[in-house]
Amino acid sequence: MRFDLTDEEWAILEPLIPTARRSRRADDRTVMNGIFFVLRTGIPWRDLPERYGPYTTAYNRFNRWSARGIWGRMFAALAAKSRDSLQMIDSTIIKAHRAAAGAKGGSAVRQSASAAAGARPRSTRSSTGRAGRFTSL
Repeated sequence: MRFDLTDEEWAILEPLIPTARRSRRADDRTVMNGIFFVLRTGIPWRDLPERYGPYTTAYNRFNRWSARGIWGRMFAALAAKSRDSLQMIDSTIIKAHRAAAGAKGGSAVRQSASAAAGARPRSTRSSTGRAGRFTSL
């Protein structure tokens, strides 16, 4: 498929994958293809196509390997093999949610501070603050 690892890429990554500890686990190449599919497309884990196996397997392996530092070691090993390692980082495939920048949403037009400083006040001072201060005649 489009985002799956080629045989050459798999030959480089396979030796970097930790060996299974206890029981037989799902096919590493299929699970890694699923993880990379989620990371490249930005889809939720639950929407992972069935050809990559259960989404929980890919999600759990991604989280466990992240906690153990395996992804960092894999990246460091790959970067050490390339003299152009800093140029191989490409963030154009990463999608951020529209609220990822932290700004409030909405289509309200906001006036800049410089324009607001020279603008006329939008309201006048209220004269109702003096109500109730009458003196008796």
